Amino acid sequence: MRMLAFVLAFVMGLTLLARAGDEVAAAQSVISAQQEAFSSDDDAAAYAFAAPALHNYFQSPQSFMFMVRNGYAPVYRHRSFQFGEAFVSDGKITQQVHIIDADGVAWEAIYTLEQQPDGTYKISACVLTKAVIS
Repeated sequence: MRMLAFVLAFVMGLTLLARAGDEVAAAQSVISAQQEAFSSDDDAAAYAFAAPALHNYFQSPQSFMFMVRNGYAPVYRHRSFQFGEAFVSDGKITQQVHIIDADGVAWEAIYTLEQQPDGTYKISACVLTKAVIS
């Protein structure tokens, strides 16, 4: 009986890990797609990956992109953009991204994505800080 309980717990754990992996992959796909939109200056496409709360605050693709270009230059234009750790909790994903900006300066971006009623993920926040190099 104990062996059966252990096997069931193990299988359930693997299932949860696989599901979390799928969610992280979906979130990374959204972030990557927004990066592609930034690189081609497709304001409408970049804006489409933002969560409804951001649409309420930035009521047009132009106002959203003004904020990105002026406040998030390393996210908008960079030399490298690599995914770091990710965490999944209650329909939200937090994704760390390591960025080297156009001038070679290292940054850390923490993206938060929220699952929408249709099951997709949208970017609800991005916190950008200079990386601490040790």
